[in-house]
Amino acid sequence: MFARIQSDIQCILDRDPAARSRWEVLTCYPGLHALILHRFAHGCWGWRLRWLGRFVSHLSRWLTGIEIHPAARIGQRVFFDHAMGVVVGETAVIGDGCTIYQGVTLGGTSLYKGTKRHPTLGCDVVVGAGAKVLGGFTVGDGARIGSNAVVTKPVPAGATAVGNPARIILADAKADNQREAAAQRMGFSAYGVTASDDPISVALRGLIDTCARQEQQILQLSQAIEQLGAGHKPDAQPPAPKPASLSESEKLNRLIE
Repeated sequence: MFARIQSDIQCILDRDPAARSRWEVLTCYPGLHALILHRFAHGCWGWRLRWLGRFVSHLSRWLTGIEIHPAARIGQRVFFDHAMGVVVGETAVIGDGCTIYQGVTLGGTSLYKGTKRHPTLGCDVVVGAGAKVLGGFTVGDGARIGSNAVVTKPVPAGATAVGNPARIILADAKADNQREAAAQRMGFSAYGVTASDDPISVALRGLIDTCARQEQQILQLSQAIEQLGAGHKPDAQPPAPKPASLSESEKLNRLIE
């Protein structure tokens, strides 16, 4: 138990630059308090002490402003940052290393008991402030949910969901790395060029890609010219012209002289 609390404290120190000490995290972070109380409530739920589990959950909401159903399953190193107004439903599952900000709802869209009504978050998922993830689907490992997004369908691993209704933006790590390398060669850092449909962002990414293609074409042309130059042999020196034969009169004149 204490080892897990220490792990929770360390993950907060790693992710929150405002955290200054372990004592500060232990005493002043309601997200940590909510996790500790949820583990006790979840244990009661597993021991079939359902009323006690719900009552501990109710006390936790009153103390921390975070409502987590005692049946919800939460992994290790989960960080509820600020977290006022967070709601986690009964059948929700939160994987290891997730970060959840204030105002997030992991809710359901059906009223059928005994079914999977709430989402499953994979490992290392980040859910931005005010986002609503509704339904019994899966958000893949490393996915990002933008602030105030309303997500009602699965999100692939590594993808980003933004907007209402949410649009899924798939990550292209290879293209991003190539674009960043090209931008650095031009003396420009592309880390702030987001993979969204913002017109300026799209224009910047297009310019970088065009410059990278032209640079590659120029390099290929240069290599082709060098290969042609290496394969070309200069023509042999023309033979020296033979002296013209002297006429008979010229020969006589030379003899007289």
